[in-house]
Amino acid sequence: MSLTKMALALVMAVTLAGCNKATSAGGAGAEDMSLGDPKAKIVFAEYASVGCPICAKWYKDVYPAFKTKYIDTNRVNFVAKEMLVGGGVEITVASSGFLMARCAGKDKYFAVIDALYKNQDEAFQAPRETLMNIARSVGMNDAQFNACVSDEKALQALNDRVEKHNKEGVDSTPTFVINGKKMEPGYHSLEEIDAAIKAAGG
Repeated sequence: MSLTKMALALVMAVTLAGCNKATSAGGAGAEDMSLGDPKAKIVFAEYASVGCPICAKWYKDVYPAFKTKYIDTNRVNFVAKEMLVGGGVEITVASSGFLMARCAGKDKYFAVIDALYKNQDEAFQAPRETLMNIARSVGMNDAQFNACVSDEKALQALNDRVEKHNKEGVDSTPTFVINGKKMEPGYHSLEEIDAAIKAAGG
């Protein structure tokens, strides 16, 4: 399946997912990737898309200091919730990017996410070339990349995760959920996040 066809399939799936009843948000599921102490008293979930420009801005501006302060010290269990929003190239980059991150393996997942955010502008201009370069940087060859982004079973699994997150009442990115309490969707400074974590008992 081409990147374009795959993106269209996901757009349809996400649109349909919007009709489902919401459930509680922010819990760490077996299918989610996470960093930090899984037993930390603060579960910090980020619903984000690697094709979302505001998510990329937060990742570049806030995430490094957030990671140093909370993840590296095991004060929070950071849970990444994969989302697909927007349209066109944003969906293409996000869907293929998440598939590639999963194919790279758990130990390289966040390295791929890091590269996707840092190279988002380039990915919007030249999706396939940029994504292939990122794949090569984590040890995947071109054949592995092509097989990864055209894997319909993996695509369905991604769609299922996105649908599950949509059912949790999240339809905007980034959305941060701290111990089940959702912050107003959108960009938040480290100071705002500090206050929310403190209010949650962290």
